[in-house]
Amino acid sequence: MSPTAGKPLVLASASPRRRELLARAGVAFEVRPADLLEDALPGEAPRALAERLAAEKSLAVARALSDEPGRLVLAADTIVVIDGEALGKPDDAPHAVRLLRRLVGRTHRVITAVALARAGGGVPRVVSVTSEVHMRRADDAEIRAYVATGEPLDKAGAYAAQGEGRRFIERIVGSETNVIGLPMDETLALLRDAGLASAAPPA
Repeated sequence: MSPTAGKPLVLASASPRRRELLARAGVAFEVRPADLLEDALPGEAPRALAERLAAEKSLAVARALSDEPGRLVLAADTIVVIDGEALGKPDDAPHAVRLLRRLVGRTHRVITAVALARAGGGVPRVVSVTSEVHMRRADDAEIRAYVATGEPLDKAGAYAAQGEGRRFIERIVGSETNVIGLPMDETLALLRDAGLASAAPPA
């Protein structure tokens, strides 16, 4: 069954940033978030963590679509890495403040892994992209004011590059959409290779 036969891509994520990026690229999709624990395994490296979680999310939703073989399921996982440590989403506002204190005035990496699975079986294809984010210095008052907006509370590393968190960023080296949560060049290439016509580049 062709993935282009009237059935849109399935996005296994509740992220509004990923939805916006896909919609802006003209990709038709429906949303079916994956519900998985996102804890690292003992000794698991940050890139391996992101790739494993993206693959597991795509497979979880693909299995739920076993009665629709051929459907494509896209999943992603974004982590922020500093001092070799993967920073996830903050537990609460005080935790967000602590995470941002570690990031401001320094350079960190953002890794997003993207996985594409097909309902009905098979191993998902996984790619990962790394960008460097250089942040300016900021004092506690500015950090706390940003956290008080609520924006950082569901973001890896406690900031949103496409939102008010942009105020802390001096520059991004590499893919900016990767930092937002979905590296679009690599994602669209995956979809095109899988036969999704709506992900074709413009003529």
